[in-house]
Amino acid sequence: MAHYCLIATDFGPIGLAWSGRGLIRLQLPDETETLTKARLIRRIQAVEADPPAWLEPTVADLRRYFSGEETAFPDASLDLESVPDFHQALYREMRKLGWGETLTYGELATRVGMPGAAQSVGQAMGRNPIPVIIPCHRILASGNTLGGFSAPGGTRTKLKLFAIEGIRLGLRDPSQLGFGF
Repeated sequence: MAHYCLIATDFGPIGLAWSGRGLIRLQLPDETETLTKARLIRRIQAVEADPPAWLEPTVADLRRYFSGEETAFPDASLDLESVPDFHQALYREMRKLGWGETLTYGELATRVGMPGAAQSVGQAMGRNPIPVIIPCHRILASGNTLGGFSAPGGTRTKLKLFAIEGIRLGLRDPSQLGFGF
């Protein structure tokens, strides 16, 4: 049986759901706490509970993250048993990204040995059950453009996560800004 809770953060209420093996879902805030809870549990059967002791370090890391403190979620135990293998490979690779580091869908596809699979990467991002800890917000469209985001608030939420991490869209090589015409 899965369990869930909502935790207060500077970003708003974050929903967490877990099994005996690890975290299975993270829900970013919706317009209200009730909507956040409804989105969290709409596809799972779960009972509300306090976070178990093993989840407390992740809860603390999430609170730090949403207050703007750099964290990589080293203690996060994830249960991705129901996630397809290709998605799991992408999610493992994304967890290697550092604070504020971005990749494009195509670059991520290449890193997991599937060059040309950018569209499939985008689909996997939209199905990411544990955003932020699996940092799908750090994956950009071609040309390092924003791309989409399936969490409540869409790209506005993605931009808020960028602001937390100090990510700015634009050229990766600042020297390219010096072109004179």
